[in-house]
Amino acid sequence: MTTHFATPHPAPWPYPRWIAHRGAGTLAPENTLAAFRVGASHGYRMFECDVKLSRDGVPFLLHDDTLERTTDLSALPPGAAPVAGHHPWQALSELDAGGWHSAAYAGEPLPTLAAIARFCTANGYFLNIEIKPTVGTERPTGEVVAQHAARLWQGVAVQPLLTSFDIAALEGALAAQPQLPRGLLIHALDGQTWGQWLGHATRLQCQAIVCNHELWSAESVVLAKAAGFRLLSYTVNDPHEAQRLLDLGTDGLITDRVDYFRPQS
Repeated sequence: MTTHFATPHPAPWPYPRWIAHRGAGTLAPENTLAAFRVGASHGYRMFECDVKLSRDGVPFLLHDDTLERTTDLSALPPGAAPVAGHHPWQALSELDAGGWHSAAYAGEPLPTLAAIARFCTANGYFLNIEIKPTVGTERPTGEVVAQHAARLWQGVAVQPLLTSFDIAALEGALAAQPQLPRGLLIHALDGQTWGQWLGHATRLQCQAIVCNHELWSAESVVLAKAAGFRLLSYTVNDPHEAQRLLDLGTDGLITDRVDYFRPQS
Protein backbone atom coordinates (compact mmCIF):
# COMPACT_ATOMS: atom_id res chain seq x y z
CA MET A 1 0.00 0.00 0.00
CA THR A 2 1.37 3.42 -0.96
CA THR A 3 1.01 6.34 1.40
CA HIS A 4 0.36 9.72 -0.23
CA PHE A 5 0.93 13.09 1.42
CA ALA A 6 -0.87 16.17 0.20
CA THR A 7 1.82 18.65 1.24
CA PRO A 8 2.50 22.03 -0.45
CA HIS A 9 5.94 23.09 -1.62
CA PRO A 10 8.15 23.86 1.38
CA ALA A 11 8.53 27.45 2.49
CA PRO A 12 11.90 29.15 1.98
CA TRP A 13 14.47 27.61 4.32
CA PRO A 14 16.13 30.31 6.45
CA TYR A 15 18.93 28.22 7.98
CA PRO A 16 22.55 27.80 6.85
CA ARG A 17 23.54 24.50 5.28
CA TRP A 18 26.36 23.73 7.74
CA ILE A 19 25.56 23.23 11.42
CA ALA A 20 28.12 22.84 14.22
CA HIS A 21 27.33 19.76 16.33
CA ARG A 22 27.00 20.52 20.06
CA GLY A 23 28.62 23.89 19.49
CA ALA A 24 32.03 22.96 18.12
CA GLY A 25 32.07 19.25 17.59
CA THR A 26 34.97 17.87 19.60
CA LEU A 27 37.24 20.93 19.65
CA ALA A 28 35.77 22.21 22.93
CA PRO A 29 33.59 20.72 25.68
CA GLU A 30 30.29 19.91 23.99
CA ASN A 31 27.13 21.84 24.80
CA THR A 32 28.95 24.70 26.54
CA LEU A 33 29.12 28.38 25.72
CA ALA A 34 32.85 27.90 25.14
CA ALA A 35 32.04 25.39 22.39
CA PHE A 36 29.68 27.85 20.71
CA ARG A 37 32.43 30.47 20.72
CA VAL A 38 34.89 28.04 19.15
CA GLY A 39 32.36 27.04 16.49
CA ALA A 40 31.72 30.70 15.73
CA SER A 41 35.47 31.34 15.45
CA HIS A 42 35.52 28.81 12.61
CA GLY A 43 32.83 30.75 10.76
CA TYR A 44 29.76 28.72 11.76
CA ARG A 45 26.48 30.60 12.01
CA MET A 46 24.23 27.72 13.09
CA PHE A 47 24.65 25.37 16.00
CA GLU A 48 23.01 22.20 17.28
CA CYS A 49 22.66 21.54 21.00
CA ASP A 50 20.85 19.21 23.40
CA VAL A 51 18.43 20.60 25.98
CA LYS A 52 16.79 18.94 28.97
CA LEU A 53 15.14 20.15 32.18
CA SER A 54 16.52 20.33 35.69
CA ARG A 55 14.34 18.99 38.49
CA ASP A 56 12.97 22.51 39.04
CA GLY A 57 12.20 23.09 35.36
CA VAL A 58 15.20 25.06 34.09
CA PRO A 59 16.14 24.19 30.47
CA PHE A 60 19.90 23.59 30.21
CA LEU A 61 22.34 21.99 27.80
CA LEU A 62 23.41 18.37 28.22
CA HIS A 63 23.38 15.38 25.89
CA ASP A 64 23.47 12.37 28.19
CA ASP A 65 20.83 11.26 30.67
CA THR A 66 23.53 11.19 33.33
CA LEU A 67 26.31 13.56 34.33
CA GLU A 68 29.40 11.32 34.60
CA ARG A 69 30.83 11.70 31.10
CA THR A 70 30.90 15.49 30.81
CA THR A 71 30.89 16.88 34.37
CA ASP A 72 32.82 16.32 37.58
CA LEU A 73 29.79 15.61 39.85
CA SER A 74 31.44 17.76 42.52
CA ALA A 75 28.36 19.74 43.54
CA LEU A 76 26.12 16.70 44.02
CA PRO A 77 25.45 15.28 47.48
CA PRO A 78 27.60 12.24 48.32
CA GLY A 79 26.04 9.09 46.88
CA ALA A 80 23.48 11.02 44.81
CA ALA A 81 22.37 9.36 41.58
CA PRO A 82 23.94 11.16 38.59
CA VAL A 83 20.70 11.42 36.56
CA ALA A 84 20.84 15.04 35.41
CA GLY A 85 17.10 15.71 35.45
CA HIS A 86 16.82 14.63 39.08
CA HIS A 87 18.85 17.59 40.38
CA PRO A 88 17.92 21.25 40.85
CA TRP A 89 19.54 23.88 38.68
CA GLN A 90 21.49 25.37 41.59
CA ALA A 91 23.46 22.13 42.00
CA LEU A 92 23.86 21.60 38.25
CA SER A 93 25.11 25.16 37.76
CA GLU A 94 28.07 24.49 40.09
CA LEU A 95 29.42 21.50 38.14
CA ASP A 96 32.58 21.67 36.06
CA ALA A 97 31.51 20.82 32.51
CA GLY A 98 34.83 21.59 30.84
CA GLY A 99 37.64 19.90 32.75
CA TRP A 100 36.84 16.48 31.29
CA HIS A 101 37.76 17.83 27.85
CA SER A 102 41.03 19.58 28.67
CA ALA A 103 42.66 21.73 31.33
CA ALA A 104 42.11 24.82 29.20
CA TYR A 105 38.36 24.52 29.77
CA ALA A 106 38.39 23.53 33.44
CA GLY A 107 35.60 25.27 35.32
CA GLU A 108 33.37 25.82 32.27
CA PRO A 109 29.79 25.56 33.55
CA LEU A 110 26.72 23.93 32.08
CA PRO A 111 24.83 26.70 30.27
CA THR A 112 21.13 27.41 30.46
CA LEU A 113 19.13 27.68 27.27
CA ALA A 114 18.69 31.35 28.20
CA ALA A 115 22.46 31.91 28.09
CA ILE A 116 22.75 30.26 24.69
CA ALA A 117 19.80 32.29 23.42
CA ARG A 118 21.53 35.53 24.46
CA PHE A 119 24.70 34.48 22.62
CA CYS A 120 22.82 33.50 19.46
CA THR A 121 20.44 36.43 19.27
CA ALA A 122 23.18 38.98 20.04
CA ASN A 123 25.30 37.65 17.17
CA GLY A 124 22.62 36.73 14.63
CA TYR A 125 23.30 33.00 14.91
CA PHE A 126 20.80 30.20 14.30
CA LEU A 127 20.03 27.29 16.59
CA ASN A 128 18.80 23.71 16.36
CA ILE A 129 17.55 22.66 19.79
CA GLU A 130 17.38 18.90 20.22
CA ILE A 131 14.90 18.16 23.01
CA LYS A 132 16.46 15.48 25.26
CA PRO A 133 13.88 14.59 27.95
CA THR A 134 14.65 12.69 31.11
CA VAL A 135 12.76 9.38 31.05
CA GLY A 136 9.19 9.94 32.20
CA THR A 137 9.13 13.67 31.33
CA GLU A 138 8.90 13.47 27.55
CA ARG A 139 5.83 15.57 26.78
CA PRO A 140 6.32 18.14 29.58
CA THR A 141 9.92 18.66 28.48
CA GLY A 142 8.76 19.39 24.94
CA GLU A 143 6.19 21.83 26.25
CA VAL A 144 8.58 23.71 28.54
CA VAL A 145 11.45 23.89 26.07
CA ALA A 146 9.10 25.24 23.40
CA GLN A 147 7.66 27.82 25.80
CA HIS A 148 11.10 29.05 26.78
CA ALA A 149 12.29 29.11 23.17
CA ALA A 150 9.30 31.20 22.11
CA ARG A 151 9.96 33.69 24.90
CA LEU A 152 13.73 33.85 24.44
CA TRP A 153 13.50 34.36 20.67
CA GLN A 154 10.47 36.67 20.79
CA GLY A 155 10.75 39.22 18.01
CA VAL A 156 13.66 37.41 16.31
CA ALA A 157 13.06 36.87 12.60
CA VAL A 158 14.27 33.26 12.47
CA GLN A 159 13.11 31.03 15.30
CA PRO A 160 15.11 28.03 16.55
CA LEU A 161 14.41 24.65 15.00
CA LEU A 162 13.12 22.20 17.64
CA THR A 163 13.97 18.56 16.98
CA SER A 164 13.72 15.29 18.87
CA PHE A 165 13.84 11.53 18.48
CA ASP A 166 10.98 11.44 20.99
CA ILE A 167 7.54 11.77 19.45
CA ALA A 168 5.91 12.67 22.78
CA ALA A 169 8.37 15.55 23.22
CA LEU A 170 7.51 16.89 19.77
CA GLU A 171 3.81 16.52 20.58
CA GLY A 172 4.40 18.67 23.64
CA ALA A 173 6.28 21.28 21.62
CA LEU A 174 3.52 21.36 19.00
CA ALA A 175 0.81 21.78 21.63
CA ALA A 176 2.68 24.52 23.50
CA GLN A 177 4.06 26.64 20.64
CA PRO A 178 2.77 25.42 17.28
CA GLN A 179 4.37 28.32 15.40
CA LEU A 180 7.91 27.14 16.16
CA PRO A 181 9.52 24.99 13.44
CA ARG A 182 10.04 21.33 14.28
CA GLY A 183 12.02 18.39 12.92
CA LEU A 184 11.75 14.66 13.53
CA LEU A 185 15.05 12.91 14.27
CA ILE A 186 15.46 9.38 12.91
CA HIS A 187 18.37 7.12 13.85
CA ALA A 188 17.17 3.93 12.13
CA LEU A 189 14.00 2.77 10.41
CA ASP A 190 13.42 0.28 13.27
CA GLY A 191 11.03 -1.86 11.27
CA GLN A 192 8.96 1.06 10.02
CA THR A 193 8.74 2.14 6.40
CA TRP A 194 9.70 5.56 5.17
CA GLY A 195 6.01 6.19 4.62
CA GLN A 196 5.30 5.54 8.31
CA TRP A 197 8.09 7.85 9.48
CA LEU A 198 6.92 10.58 7.11
CA GLY A 199 3.42 10.05 8.47
CA HIS A 200 4.67 10.72 12.00
CA ALA A 201 6.42 13.88 10.84
CA THR A 202 3.32 15.05 8.97
CA ARG A 203 1.10 14.52 12.01
CA LEU A 204 3.57 16.48 14.13
CA GLN A 205 3.52 19.28 11.54
CA CYS A 206 7.29 19.09 11.16
CA GLN A 207 9.17 21.12 8.60
CA ALA A 208 12.23 18.86 8.54
CA ILE A 209 13.45 15.29 8.79
CA VAL A 210 16.84 14.99 10.50
CA CYS A 211 18.44 11.61 9.77
CA ASN A 212 21.41 9.51 10.53
CA HIS A 213 23.26 10.41 7.32
CA GLU A 214 23.43 6.77 6.19
CA LEU A 215 19.64 6.65 5.81
CA TRP A 216 19.56 9.16 2.97
CA SER A 217 19.50 7.59 -0.48
CA ALA A 218 18.14 8.71 -3.81
CA GLU A 219 14.88 6.94 -2.99
CA SER A 220 14.43 8.28 0.55
CA VAL A 221 15.32 11.82 -0.55
CA VAL A 222 12.65 11.72 -3.26
CA LEU A 223 10.05 10.43 -0.80
CA ALA A 224 10.83 13.03 1.87
CA LYS A 225 10.98 15.90 -0.61
CA ALA A 226 7.72 14.83 -2.22
CA ALA A 227 6.14 15.00 1.24
CA GLY A 228 7.32 18.61 1.57
CA PHE A 229 10.11 18.22 4.12
CA ARG A 230 13.54 19.76 4.37
CA LEU A 231 16.29 17.16 4.78
CA LEU A 232 19.10 17.33 7.35
CA SER A 233 21.81 14.83 8.27
CA TYR A 234 23.86 14.02 11.36
CA THR A 235 26.76 13.57 12.12
CA VAL A 236 28.63 14.20 8.87
CA ASN A 237 32.40 14.12 9.35
CA ASP A 238 33.67 12.51 6.14
CA PRO A 239 34.19 14.72 3.06
CA HIS A 240 33.09 12.02 0.60
CA GLU A 241 29.88 11.47 2.57
CA ALA A 242 29.29 15.21 2.75
CA GLN A 243 29.61 15.47 -1.01
CA ARG A 244 27.21 12.53 -1.50
CA LEU A 245 24.60 14.27 0.64
CA LEU A 246 25.08 17.57 -1.16
CA ASP A 247 24.71 15.81 -4.50
CA LEU A 248 21.47 14.24 -3.29
CA GLY A 249 20.12 17.73 -2.64
CA THR A 250 19.82 17.64 1.16
CA ASP A 251 19.44 20.92 3.01
CA GLY A 252 21.65 20.71 6.07
CA LEU A 253 24.68 18.87 7.44
CA ILE A 254 25.45 18.65 11.16
CA THR A 255 29.17 18.11 11.71
CA ASP A 256 31.83 17.72 14.39
CA ARG A 257 34.51 18.81 11.89
CA VAL A 258 34.14 22.53 12.27
CA ASP A 259 37.89 22.76 11.68
CA TYR A 260 37.64 20.96 8.34
CA PHE A 261 34.43 21.95 6.58
CA ARG A 262 34.09 25.58 5.62
CA PRO A 263 30.52 26.59 6.42
CA GLN A 264 28.36 27.94 3.65
CA SER A 265 25.07 29.84 3.82
